[in-house]
Amino acid sequence: MPDESTGYYHEYTVKTPGSPDRGARRLIGGGATTDPAHVYYTADHYASFCEVDEES
Repeated sequence: MPDESTGYYHEYTVKTPGSPDRGARRLIGGGATTDPAHVYYTADHYASFCEVDEES
């Protein structure tokens, strides 16, 4: 993910069936909380990311 100022990114948990806690999956929005400029997904709690393309 690109380096941005503090507060630019917002984390959202993606439910993990069978996990006793929040699990490792997250969506990360960059920019405005209601209409983020960029959205990233991580399945391994920040070890890797892919950008979510809204047209896919």
